[in-house]
Amino acid sequence: MIPVIKAEAVHKNFGAVQVLQGIDLSVDPGEVMCLVGPSGSGKSTFLRCVNHLERIDRGRLYVRDRLVGYEERDGKLHELSEKAVSQRRQGIGMVFQRFNLFPHMTALENITEAPVQVKKEPKEKARARGEKLLARVGLGDKADSYPSQLSGGQQQRVAIARALAMEPELMLFDEPTSALDPELVGEVLDVMRALAEDGMTMVVVTHEMGFAREVGDSLVFMDDGVVVESGTPEAVLGDPRHERTRAFLSKVL
Repeated sequence: MIPVIKAEAVHKNFGAVQVLQGIDLSVDPGEVMCLVGPSGSGKSTFLRCVNHLERIDRGRLYVRDRLVGYEERDGKLHELSEKAVSQRRQGIGMVFQRFNLFPHMTALENITEAPVQVKKEPKEKARARGEKLLARVGLGDKADSYPSQLSGGQQQRVAIARALAMEPELMLFDEPTSALDPELVGEVLDVMRALAEDGMTMVVVTHEMGFAREVGDSLVFMDDGVVVESGTPEAVLGDPRHERTRAFLSKVL
């Protein structure tokens, strides 16, 4: 089985600051991996590297057996053109902390924009899929609403539908509930739970330990740019091996 994501000794620096210091992990098809750890541990940076929103400095990072953002020639990495990167990125959906919806477009227009502009899909086909996706995330009656007319939870569900509109094989979630009021968190997690049940491969940076325990197949605890501990959610949350993991979990559980 070819992993959907394979990271080999991935390093990333911002100036003199080492943000990722040799990340090794793999994500299998259909797996839900949850990344947890304190702020500044490198979780979000790693996620952005998977999508080549950040360039890695050392190591190898593959999505479906293809290097992310690069091709290898004579043992050296050569960065792909922006067009080639964009083509490879089409198979990866990403949902951010902030919803990043276009404020001047309706919910449905936000969802159909990329399939029409990037994949050159006929508008009618994109619209039909968009309407189905809105229904799937529980917003079938909000097609003509603008972001300013939606709650934060509704905007995030539109953002998830927008990512799904590109028919990705991999979904990345970067703390998708952290900008939401507490009472709106559940509606977004419910959509993510349903995606997991449908077999979507997902990597989720989250502070929602209940979601990680219930939905995650694997849980990775990161700190200071390294993987400190990984395993099943039951093992890592229930019987952590490392003192650093225990100290972190004692504060968040």
